[in-house]
Amino acid sequence: MSMERVKTEMLHLAYEDSGPKKGEPVLLVHGWPESPRCWDGVLPLLHKAGYRTIAPYLRGYGPTGFRSHLIGRNPRRTGQAVAFAQDVIDLADKLKLTTFDFVGHDWGARTGYALSALFPQRLKSLTALSVPFVPGPMKVTSLPLARALWYQWYLCSHPGARDFARNPIKFARMQWETWSPEGWFTESQFEEAAKSWASEDFIEVTLHAYRSRWGHAPTDPKYDLLNDRYESTLSLPTPTLLIHGLEDRCDLAETTDGAGRSFTGGYRRALLDGVGHFVSREAPRETAQEILSHLAYVREVRA
Repeated sequence: MSMERVKTEMLHLAYEDSGPKKGEPVLLVHGWPESPRCWDGVLPLLHKAGYRTIAPYLRGYGPTGFRSHLIGRNPRRTGQAVAFAQDVIDLADKLKLTTFDFVGHDWGARTGYALSALFPQRLKSLTALSVPFVPGPMKVTSLPLARALWYQWYLCSHPGARDFARNPIKFARMQWETWSPEGWFTESQFEEAAKSWASEDFIEVTLHAYRSRWGHAPTDPKYDLLNDRYESTLSLPTPTLLIHGLEDRCDLAETTDGAGRSFTGGYRRALLDGVGHFVSREAPRETAQEILSHLAYVREVRA
C-alpha cells in the first residue's frame, strides 16, 4: 500500500493506492468519525479478486489539506456531500479513471449517492454502508431516529459546537462506544483512526457538515448548482447495494426499509445480524463478500 497525493483546485488530496495496479479500480470512501483504516479488513479480499483499491482521506481528515496558502485565498471548509463528490471526481480525473466502482461508509455513502445523482456516467456500481438515500433536503421521520441523531442536534447548538471544538476526539469516541454493540473495537484501532481527526480542518468540516445539513449554517455558494441538482434528484440510476447492520444505533436499520423504490438501476439490501454502524470493521469478511457479489452481478448484467 502506498500513500499518494494529488493537487486539485481545493485540496492536497491524500489517498492510499493498493492491490493490482492493472486491476479494475474501486474507490472506497470512509465516513465520520473514521479514516481509511476502516477498509483494512476488506481490502485483502478485493485485491485477491483482482481489484485495485483507492481509498482517499476526505477533506478535513489526516494528510488531506486545503490549498489556501498556495492559491492566495481561504476556501471554506465545506462539509456538504456534493463537495465530497466533487473531490472524488477531481481525484478520479487526476488518476485518469473514466469510470470506477464506488464503496462508501456513512459520509462516504452520502458521497456515493451524490456521485450517482450528479455524475452517473462515471459510476459502474455503488455500494453504500450504513446510510440510506433520502431524496430532497434532510428530514427526520420518526422519534426513535431523532433520538439516535442527538449528536447532530448537539452540534447545531452554539454550546455543543464549542464543546466539540474543545475536544473532538472525546466526542468522536462517544459515537464509537454507542453506535455499535459493546466491545467491537480496540484501543489501538481507535487511536489509529483518531490520528486523522487532529486538525482544525476536521472540526470546521464536521461542524459545517451537520450544521448546514439542518439549516444552522449557510451552504457554500461554490456548490450551489450541484447542491440544487442533488436535492432535486428523486431516484438514482446506478446499480446499488446497501449493507446495513441490524444493530446500528445511529442510522437505524429501519431507515432503509423500502429504499429500493429510489433506485432505477437495480438495488439490493444486505442486513448483517449482530453488527452495528461500523460494518466494514465489525464484519470485514461479510462486507467484502457482499461487495464482491455486487461487483460480479453488475459485470454479469452488463456483459
